[in-house]
Amino acid sequence: MSNSNVLVAWAPLQVEEMLGGRHPLCLDILGVQFTVRWGRGVTGQQRERMRSAWARCASESAPRLPSLPREPNGSQPFSACVTYQSPTNDGGTFALQAASFEELAENLTSRMTVAAILANAGELTMLHACGVADPATGAVVALVAKSGTGKTTAASVMARTYGYVTDETVAIRPDGSVVPYPKPLSLKQEYVVPKLQVGPDELRLQPAHTKLFIQSIVLLDRVEGAVRPTLSKEPLADALLALIPDSSSQGEIDQPLQSLCRLIDSVGGVWRVTYSEAADLPAALQPLFQEQLRTNPEWEAPAVETGSGQIPAGFIRRAASKDAVAIGDDLLLMLDNEIVRLSGIGPAIWEATAKAVAEDQLADEVGKVHGRREGYRVAVSEAVQQLIAKSVLAQGSN
Repeated sequence: MSNSNVLVAWAPLQVEEMLGGRHPLCLDILGVQFTVRWGRGVTGQQRERMRSAWARCASESAPRLPSLPREPNGSQPFSACVTYQSPTNDGGTFALQAASFEELAENLTSRMTVAAILANAGELTMLHACGVADPATGAVVALVAKSGTGKTTAASVMARTYGYVTDETVAIRPDGSVVPYPKPLSLKQEYVVPKLQVGPDELRLQPAHTKLFIQSIVLLDRVEGAVRPTLSKEPLADALLALIPDSSSQGEIDQPLQSLCRLIDSVGGVWRVTYSEAADLPAALQPLFQEQLRTNPEWEAPAVETGSGQIPAGFIRRAASKDAVAIGDDLLLMLDNEIVRLSGIGPAIWEATAKAVAEDQLADEVGKVHGRREGYRVAVSEAVQQLIAKSVLAQGSN
């Protein structure tokens, strides 16, 4: 459906919206412009609550009204229609309907976040993290964690001292500057499924500096029991394996692993904080708001080119990879949006299969690197089958 079918002229409808008390909600999320038009089932008080909750993401751009939301019905009386547009694509529109206003608000937050992330795919490094910033310098510490493991709690505690950047996605430009996303915090309610969308102003969280840049990246590791918080450096390979699953569309960035390695080098490596109480985090993480020494690269980038054409029967060739980095004796590969770690004889097998090679010849090549101990051919054969199953290698067939 084209935008001309779903968008309506602003001027004629402005009077109707204002007279009905249904002002659209206009937001800027990661540079994407959103306009939310509420359905008739959403009360004025609920609209005002959302306007307040999203105040730090308010947009001054001229709104483009979506079509009218669906009319209330018995089972789903709450509705909204949303249109969005970014500088790099035409955007789109979507409609929502829910049984409760809380469910509508939660779904709206989720859908807008996903749309903004997809619109920035390939342009920004987007970590699933809460972000807080030094109010004086704009230095951002990104606290990376999976959903439901403490990001929002950490943000609500840390941002009483530091500026609130986001509780969802820390978006980093190639130059290290950070795009803020100070969305409402999604707070769990006891015995109620929809999370409550509560604005940072209501929680009295500190505003962020106007110019933000990434200073430190930290993996949140919350444990049960009373423990003192500890900071430790994460080995580079382990850091990459942790960050890739907790990032959005990293595979769409040019040289996704190398770009992430360069980012990690620029902030002095990745830290892990082990803690039990979020109240302990501000003091534990205070040193990380200071400039960290850049680390010397521990990685190299091997060529990922592979042969073309059909693979002869019985021959092996490595599959196409988006990127690869060698760290010590390990090799990390980016296959589509999945990262694979090769250890032991795995890197030697991958290096030897840039062009199609017979399995016997492959075993000889690996033997030159790792030695021809008893049973090494069987070990190579078993490793090859495992790598084929993981789509690291491809095998020719009759």
